[in-house]
Amino acid sequence: MKISKRIQNLEPSVTLAATAKVRELKAQGHNVIGLTVGEPDFTTPDNIEQAAIEAIKSGAVSFYTAAGGIPELKEAIIQVTKRDYEIDVKPNQVIVTSGAKFALYALFQTILDKGDEVIIPTPYWVSYGEQVKLAEGVPVFVETVLETDYKVTVEQLNAALTDKTQALMLNSPSNPTGMIYNEKELRAIGEWAVENDVLIISDDIYARLVYNGKHAPYMAAISDEIARQTIIINGVSKTFAMTGWRIGYAIGNAEIIKGMTDIVSQSTSNPTAVSQVASVEALLGDQSTVREMRIAFEERLNTIYPKVAALPGVTLKKPQGAFYLFPNVKGAMEMGGYDNVTTWVNDLLEQEHVALVTGEGFGAPENVRMSYSSSMEDLEEAVVRIRRFIENSQK
Repeated sequence: MKISKRIQNLEPSVTLAATAKVRELKAQGHNVIGLTVGEPDFTTPDNIEQAAIEAIKSGAVSFYTAAGGIPELKEAIIQVTKRDYEIDVKPNQVIVTSGAKFALYALFQTILDKGDEVIIPTPYWVSYGEQVKLAEGVPVFVETVLETDYKVTVEQLNAALTDKTQALMLNSPSNPTGMIYNEKELRAIGEWAVENDVLIISDDIYARLVYNGKHAPYMAAISDEIARQTIIINGVSKTFAMTGWRIGYAIGNAEIIKGMTDIVSQSTSNPTAVSQVASVEALLGDQSTVREMRIAFEERLNTIYPKVAALPGVTLKKPQGAFYLFPNVKGAMEMGGYDNVTTWVNDLLEQEHVALVTGEGFGAPENVRMSYSSSMEDLEEAVVRIRRFIENSQK
């Protein structure tokens, strides 16, 4: 059987692979602490579930919807965008998709021709580059460093700019680093994009998960000119503990949104009807559980961060948002004679049954990603095991 070159060249998701390995080992009876998964460990709030149940019982969600989303959900997105970004958008500037990941996929399929380039600062979420390649585009990775909080500068963007540059991928708060761009930094990047006619893809999926008094400004809220140059990617998965419901959305230029809608109409068709109704309640209903989850994540971060930062051979800055730590483990690797972070991660799993995600899939071959979307007990035990692994590897 023939397999296409695009599939042969596709790198599988390291996060999904790591999570699958954890489930496999747990099924075999191993006491594995999995810190791989990129989702809240809370269940969906009751009011959202109840809205879904009522919609099912009424028969309202038994049928196809419009490919780009039901009007009620688009209106909810418009209201939330007005509240958070202070910008006005129209229904034809909004598309609802089967997860924010598919919003990105449809966007790249819409804006890229063969050879078009997308600038992606590293470290980056694992699917950005692969989705660009699936659209026959070229991901142009720009390396950032711990000393600058893993944030890209205008000078670096100028160095990466070519006549084939179509877009810049920006994620704040970042998966995997948890770092946030401030308003001054966003303005400088936004004005650079406007000046060079580069589309900004602003992945805002973690924007409400920020901690310790920090604030995550929105790129599209900086100015009207920058807003017109920006496509917003968002969804309900992280903020509302709805990863399984698969609802994302994109906001921006009406022509691009129409193109994305055409992609959806020939691929997934409409997002799941009941999930769309539930998402209306998520966006417009009671927000108290959102606050409770954010406070819980903040407590875990403040408890676990100093313990991880104190591990031998580990370098780490405190994240400001999302729910990940992204420590540099180069020193720990060298102590144990390792020259490959994936091997280090695999041996940690085999010997101590702690599952992390290799940084190689994020464009950071000296780092690992640790999710603190887990119980405090598991997080503290994981640090004990990691320390033991590092110390034993020196013997």
